Amino acid sequence: MPKSRKQASRRTCALISLGCPKSLVDSEQMLGRLELAGYRWVVEPEGADLVVVNTCGFLDTARAESLGVIGQMVELKRRGRLGGIIVAGCLAQRDGPMLLEQCPEIDQLVGLFARDDIARAARRISTGSETQRLLLADPPDRLPADDCRHPLTPPHMAYLRIAEGCQRLCSFCSIPMIRGKYLSKPIEQVLQEARRLADSGVRELVLIAQDTSYYGRDLYGGPRLAELLGRLDQLDGLAWIRLMYLYPRDLDDELLGVIASGRRILPYLDIPLQHIDDEVLRRMRRAVTRKQTEDLIDRLRERIPGVALRTTLLVGFPGETDEQFDALLDFVRRRRFERLGAFVYRREPGTASDEFDGHLPEPVRQARYNILMETQQEITFAAHAAQVGRRLRVIIDHDTPGQSDAHIGRSTADAPEVDGQVYVTGENLSAGQIVRCEIVAAREYDLIGVAIGEPK
Repeated sequence: MPKSRKQASRRTCALISLGCPKSLVDSEQMLGRLELAGYRWVVEPEGADLVVVNTCGFLDTARAESLGVIGQMVELKRRGRLGGIIVAGCLAQRDGPMLLEQCPEIDQLVGLFARDDIARAARRISTGSETQRLLLADPPDRLPADDCRHPLTPPHMAYLRIAEGCQRLCSFCSIPMIRGKYLSKPIEQVLQEARRLADSGVRELVLIAQDTSYYGRDLYGGPRLAELLGRLDQLDGLAWIRLMYLYPRDLDDELLGVIASGRRILPYLDIPLQHIDDEVLRRMRRAVTRKQTEDLIDRLRERIPGVALRTTLLVGFPGETDEQFDALLDFVRRRRFERLGAFVYRREPGTASDEFDGHLPEPVRQARYNILMETQQEITFAAHAAQVGRRLRVIIDHDTPGQSDAHIGRSTADAPEVDGQVYVTGENLSAGQIVRCEIVAAREYDLIGVAIGEPK
């Protein structure tokens, strides 16, 4: 269909979102603000009047990726194939003026807390203003609503941020320095955003924060995640509610009871543990012990039938001995997490662990990572093979191009982007529907199933 004259005359903007789901929510909010300001979103930056690069600054690898993308946009601009460049997000917040010195072709730099002023940065570019290129703001006292989002996820799935920042002081992590202190959204604000998403067709809501289990302590003087989940569970329209990024200390019996009894709350918990050895945990400043961790896993398995546990581990921490790494491997073999990811420790300037003694050589850290992931691979492949013959609930994400009866979805044990997929054969299925599937084969990290019964 040809574009209208009004549509064709609108200035265009592209957006490249890097990093975690929290960054993606910021990207959606910025894009929504730009659309309100009259910009039309285009997928490709080449030929656009404006591009926003929403960066990640958490690890050196993420910073390198962000700088690489910025470099690509600068090259497009030099060739006359791109108008202005706005750099936003964690790297912009972290490095500020130094980033402008490093990349003088950046037109505007927008810090995390100036996110909702993105249209002002765009106006500066369109009016040719070159005197003010830095747009920063102080951390807010209250977390603003994510109420102006242009969705960048499939229509049936959305991330709902319930808090920002972090109160933990893990020795390896720079997030509190970048994103500030913990700020919860009030319960009513979260519910309002959830209703709006449900009304727009969202069926799977993924709750995110830097630490979801801390939710409410700053506003109400105590944890309120159980209360929030109980109220979200009552919202019509939603089918699945998924929990990510839970800190292991704050999962009390009230919360587990709400999860176990919820109609829409999935038996899926993402709990980054980082390590299991007490001395490593102490140096990481995790404020949790091996016994507490083991007891928590026992409680989760006992209280929540069929729970799928995802965790994240950090290998090669300063001072980690062969014996401590072997203890971590033994823990993984015994506990058999349904989903597990890992990171190689890397020095983060400004963090406490950067000053620790005992930093390990890169080959040692990488070798331990490889051993850990090979160990988990065997566990995952065996677990998937055991799914053959079972019947699972699967949400359809999209069709397979050119095949009307072939679809790709996820089970309740698969979070978007980070976990596996289920390849589904079935007629008259569409994205967002939930169908019961009989699993007929396993293929490494993915499953193959046949739809049975009517989708919901």
